[in-house]
Amino acid sequence: MKLRGLYAVTPESGDVESKVRLALEGGMALLQYRSKTRNAMQARAIVRLASEFGVPVIINDDVELALELGADGAHLGRDDGDLREARKRLKGRILGSSCYNDLALARAAVQAGADYVAFGSVFPSPTKPQAVRAPLRLLKEARALGVPLAAIGGITLDNAPQLIAAGADLLAVISDLFDAPDIRQRARDYGKLFA
Repeated sequence: MKLRGLYAVTPESGDVESKVRLALEGGMALLQYRSKTRNAMQARAIVRLASEFGVPVIINDDVELALELGADGAHLGRDDGDLREARKRLKGRILGSSCYNDLALARAAVQAGADYVAFGSVFPSPTKPQAVRAPLRLLKEARALGVPLAAIGGITLDNAPQLIAAGADLLAVISDLFDAPDIRQRARDYGKLFA
């Protein structure tokens, strides 16, 4: 599986399923289901919907839910459990890790079995305004890790090209995609950046 392109992260509000369907119609490489309230019913619907489009779904912060739903993997942050243990449990599935602005953390994540590592916030983020900032040079330095790199935080169509140029394989986008007037077209436009 090639991890390269738009990595859509579900919004917290609105008609999430309808928004996700539009984004799927526009195209994406990967979809992350993220919800502060563990909504298994909504997550199951999202996994089913994405499978219609052949798009892998990653469950944020919850290996248990990922396994329960038959999702394609899980993404863990610093406080979401042990990566080595998650790697054992997620045999044959994707494991992603948030590495914030820390290259050493990314190295450790790769050694523990992460399939991709995420850095951010690369720009000021409306979703997480207090998030630590990750400089673009970090993406360049992280290329040596040999796994796909995801950038997250404040990404827009305007600033996305500089992230790809710096070495990002995946652009994790929430607001600029799901708050767009035409979600389907916005997803297409992100896809064109990787063509």
